[in-house]
Amino acid sequence: MTQEAKLPLHLEPLGQPAIRDDQEKPKLTRPRAIVHLDLDAFYAAVEILENPDLNGRPVLVGGCPEGRGVVATASYAAREYGVHSAMPMARAVRLCPQAIVLAPRFDIYRRYSRRVMRILREAAPLLEKMSVDEAYLDLTKDVDVEEEKRPWEQAVETARCLQERVREEVGLSASLGVATNKLVAKVASDHDKPAGLTVVQPGDEAAFLAPLPVQVIWGVGPVTAEKLAQMGVRTVGDLASLSERTLEARLGSHGIAMARRARGIDLRPVSIEHERKSVSRETTFERDLSELKNLKHHLWRLSRSLARRLERNGVVAGTIALKLRYQDFETLTRQMSLDVPIGDEVRIYEVALVLLRQTWDCQRPVRLLGVGGDHLMPPTGQLPLF
Repeated sequence: MTQEAKLPLHLEPLGQPAIRDDQEKPKLTRPRAIVHLDLDAFYAAVEILENPDLNGRPVLVGGCPEGRGVVATASYAAREYGVHSAMPMARAVRLCPQAIVLAPRFDIYRRYSRRVMRILREAAPLLEKMSVDEAYLDLTKDVDVEEEKRPWEQAVETARCLQERVREEVGLSASLGVATNKLVAKVASDHDKPAGLTVVQPGDEAAFLAPLPVQVIWGVGPVTAEKLAQMGVRTVGDLASLSERTLEARLGSHGIAMARRARGIDLRPVSIEHERKSVSRETTFERDLSELKNLKHHLWRLSRSLARRLERNGVVAGTIALKLRYQDFETLTRQMSLDVPIGDEVRIYEVALVLLRQTWDCQRPVRLLGVGGDHLMPPTGQLPLF
């Protein structure tokens, strides 16, 4: 049994081996056409479709404002008051007292999501569903290089048609980005919300990203953004101007991949893999917890819930992860890989407890606790690790 390094759980390398002049270069040089579709204010939009009386009113979907609930989705009418997702619901209600607060209804949201995904699959067999409200499509055509301009134009037109179909057949607004890779397509879909269609032409990736805040780059969270700010880096263009060697010296190997993303390079394929790759359970406490016995109580409850989820999916986990958020919102995630995958609640709890003891600073109250399973696979019938 070995302990992994710091998360993120999945860090997909975006680089590729350099091609020397004496090596055979790829015969296919045409650009890919990747679309990222993001349903606008999805939960709130579904609630408004289900109850048209809510149209035009500030709607908040999420937890109870009297507790530690957070905003899952805010309608655009609510966003005019400064409300946004992940904001504590109590604060959101203070900013927008007239807001209508609704508890999430995930079964209904999944039903609408399936309708949207059916439309997308009709247009592109290469579809990667990222969540209930977003997906990537690969619309690259298998044609001769000489005809590369026409397929790109066809992809843009297909994206526009999909946007119209989702609006007319399902009633939902969607924002889309079209680019040569997943990174730029996702940033583009968020560029003109709601109901936008942003196209980044082949070769314009770096120029499109350059003026945007560095946080739009995947992998740049609050901590990394602060480190970059200390280096004078605030935009993607600032980041792209630094050499890989400089970023590696300051940020480690993560800096190399970050430099390539800043230049708009992303070689990840659109994957049609539909199997669940990870499952997790987490809870935000009504009051911050400072005692180990209370944390252990919730850790056991989460471990049991995770075990039931694994059983329902007919899988076991090769890695167990712990998520811990302190009172000041600093979030830590640690994981442990196992020699033998597990799914039993007791064994999940034992591994999670080891991670908790290794991670938790007992001087700091805990706001959120979570347990997850990664590297999922069917049970092998091997003997358990413990």
